Amino acid sequence: MVKLSIVMPTLNEAAGVLASIQSLQSWRQNGAELVVVDGGSTDNTIELVKPWVDQVIVTLPGRARQMNAGAKVSSKDLLLFLHADTALPIGGIEQLNQAMKQGARWGRFDVRIEGQAFMLRMISFMMNQRSKFTGIATGDQAIFVRRDLFESVGGFPNQILMEDIELSKILRRQSKPACLSGPVFTSGRRWELNGVWKTIFLMWRLRWLYWYGVEPAKLKEMYK
Repeated sequence: MVKLSIVMPTLNEAAGVLASIQSLQSWRQNGAELVVVDGGSTDNTIELVKPWVDQVIVTLPGRARQMNAGAKVSSKDLLLFLHADTALPIGGIEQLNQAMKQGARWGRFDVRIEGQAFMLRMISFMMNQRSKFTGIATGDQAIFVRRDLFESVGGFPNQILMEDIELSKILRRQSKPACLSGPVFTSGRRWELNGVWKTIFLMWRLRWLYWYGVEPAKLKEMYK
């Protein structure tokens, strides 16, 4: 059985975090450790999650900084980084166990974006296929990595955006990612609120600019 620490960064997630945390209790019952790293919420996120997790710590905001801090205080051999609006799959523990037995050092799950818009299914499919082809994982896919490997590469790069992309680029030099079928379910709220096509264009534009060398801080302003 894999010894797993789940690290969840939060910032003003009171509207939905309790449902996410409660859905992870079966994982805790199977031995997983759950660490929430809050970036200074001004709502009652911390009070909501405290009874349901193993540790809550507070850091300065910044997803990379928060996840690195959570990894540092966690205690298990395998780290899984989970966004607050993403739910892990039923049977996910078995998928992780199998991947570890087969020698996986890091990986991610297929993702399914939830929402009413039909295009979200196609977007999910394309995200998963692109990830398999490139070896690049996104945070929405619940990246997992062995602690020794994570520490050897210095954790997430301390940048304000695209930290998941940059970590994937570093890790794939060490080994291919395990691409687990999952799927994990992530909220399509942002896609539907801002418009699916508009969000697609924005995300591809940000990726292209990042590959072109634009600083993550500038991309963050565009993302907002």
